[in-house]
Amino acid sequence: QVQLVESGGGLVQPGGSLRLSCAASGSIFRIVGMGWYRQAPGKQRELVAIITQAGDTNYADSVKGRFTISRDNAKNTVFLQMNSLEPEDTAVYYCKLVTLGRGAYWGQGAQVTVSS
Repeated sequence: QVQLVESGGGLVQPGGSLRLSCAASGSIFRIVGMGWYRQAPGKQRELVAIITQAGDTNYADSVKGRFTISRDNAKNTVFLQMNSLEPEDTAVYYCKLVTLGRGAYWGQGAQVTVSS
């Protein structure tokens, strides 16, 4: 069993910053990568950023230049530094862990609200 625990969400004003963390624990084998997705009310879940164990990254166009994903492989933890936040970034942010041969796991979600 794998558990993903997210932290760092909250309310921030436009232009502000937040840092999300996601720590994985349990029976973790052959991690391919970890990532962040988000789902706004009435919209489908979408990719925000992903990072492989080798450190390769990919970002949604809407967050490039503003968000940075990083990871601590030794602690099975992934981070998302979010700068210059906009109201359109308001969503529930989900952490995802992808393994080789054992499927993928999701966190419970962290609410991020950008509002003045």
